[in-house]
Amino acid sequence: MHDVGKIHIRPEILKKPGRLTPEEYEEIKGHPTFGAKILGDHTRLMLAKEITLAHHERWDGGGYPYGLRGEAIPLSGRILNLADQYDALRNQRVYKPAFDHATAYTIIVEGDGRTLPGHFDPRILEVFKRAHKEFEAIYEALK
Repeated sequence: MHDVGKIHIRPEILKKPGRLTPEEYEEIKGHPTFGAKILGDHTRLMLAKEITLAHHERWDGGGYPYGLRGEAIPLSGRILNLADQYDALRNQRVYKPAFDHATAYTIIVEGDGRTLPGHFDPRILEVFKRAHKEFEAIYEALK
């Protein structure tokens, strides 16, 4: 549900095999706001809306759509930020292959130039380090 706003992003951008242009990246950055509008203001969807808006915010302030930093990011968004990154690394995309668990783990905890440990709440990153085998088991069970 957190990516429902991608319905408003042009398919040629979502399926582009190469790097996005700055203009295309700006369009992608709109999907959390679009998603929040789709989810609306119903009480039962407030947590989903919060997650949708915050799942691309980064602990270091370099995320979007608002550039929130640290504790200003709702906890739900900080959790999904890491979980979503793990999922993206494990699954094939038009612009990258699927990575195995060990590679995804290393990218998250050590960085690869695009993903950096400073993007994540340090406490959530520590939980991931302790529970990463559970992430692997859940991923393998559900794929």
